[in-house]
Amino acid sequence: MTTTPKPAPSAKKAQDAAVPRPIPEFEGVHDVWPRGDRLRAVRRAAATYRERFVQQGRIHAVRSFDIAAAPYPTRFGFHGAALAVNPFVSIVNRMLVVQFDGFDGEPKTLVWEPTVAAGTAQAPFYAQLKRLAGDFLPEHVFARYYQDPNTVLPSCGLRPEDVDFVSFDHLHVQDVRMIMGSTSTVPGERAPREALFPRARLLVHRRELGTFESMHPMQWAWYVDGGMDGVPGERITAFDGDVELGVGVSLLWTPGHTDGNHSLVLNTPDGVWVSSENGISADNWQPELSRIPGVRRHAAFYGHEVVPNANTLEDSLDQYDSMVKEKTLADPSRRDPRWLQILPSSELAPFKRQWPVLPSFIHGGLNHGELTPASGGR
Repeated sequence: MTTTPKPAPSAKKAQDAAVPRPIPEFEGVHDVWPRGDRLRAVRRAAATYRERFVQQGRIHAVRSFDIAAAPYPTRFGFHGAALAVNPFVSIVNRMLVVQFDGFDGEPKTLVWEPTVAAGTAQAPFYAQLKRLAGDFLPEHVFARYYQDPNTVLPSCGLRPEDVDFVSFDHLHVQDVRMIMGSTSTVPGERAPREALFPRARLLVHRRELGTFESMHPMQWAWYVDGGMDGVPGERITAFDGDVELGVGVSLLWTPGHTDGNHSLVLNTPDGVWVSSENGISADNWQPELSRIPGVRRHAAFYGHEVVPNANTLEDSLDQYDSMVKEKTLADPSRRDPRWLQILPSSELAPFKRQWPVLPSFIHGGLNHGELTPASGGR
């Protein structure tokens, strides 16, 4: 008779630290029927969870870094509500580096949204846009490049090896092979990609992974073909529902924009922040304050409290509920308490050429605490 040896305490502790912890307050709320009752259940659960979340403690540090600005159809950004001259706006992809204590008591580093622009260009939407419009407009008018994810960490004194977790709110326009590494070769390259963050695990909702397994035509334009091919399974931690990652850090399931969309929630010295791409501007979550022509009137006409970012319509009702979930968690801005602290992971740029579709309020980024290397003894 043989027995499987139990892992050493240190190994078991490391294993548990990589597994997000379920949030019981949200259990079953997305199954409530009919839909009006579900929205109320989501709102109540978010308010209840918020009370416990803020009592658990705060993160150590967070900093945001602009990666690149990309063209985006104006009609998608505000569900067709914005009255625009220019058919395209630009949205700025933003990467966050978050440091916090895991529930094992050990310091952790999360990199949120480390978009690689070269991978984004391979998504069918952007590849076809470039084919139709040529290089000039997409590359030289609507796009701007600020920095690459692999240059961000050295600029703030961190090494790639310091990163424990990587996550995206969803995997639209992401070539995950370019970030997490792959055993297969990206077309046009000579060798498999090395991981940007060699120790990190990708945290991804199980339903988002399922999209790559069987793509629906309504999803196809926004996902990089083969973008998960060859990514080592041991580098991926898939989760279901809503989870806590550590002290002051949660990943809330916010379906609708995609089936597996999730939002980052942080407890900081300025209060609770939420980050996602359910909207591209503060205007999406608070249309009653919007100065973008058409947005406020659209929301008032239909009796809506949010206006979703709608490049995909996987489930508009779910996305509406998810944005209410985010609003319920977020604190008012210290700069202007009329606005909630919801930071779009890709935020509408204030470029004059896209007038009059300019953001009514710009969060601009996050900067709390001091990022320190793993050996720095946080």
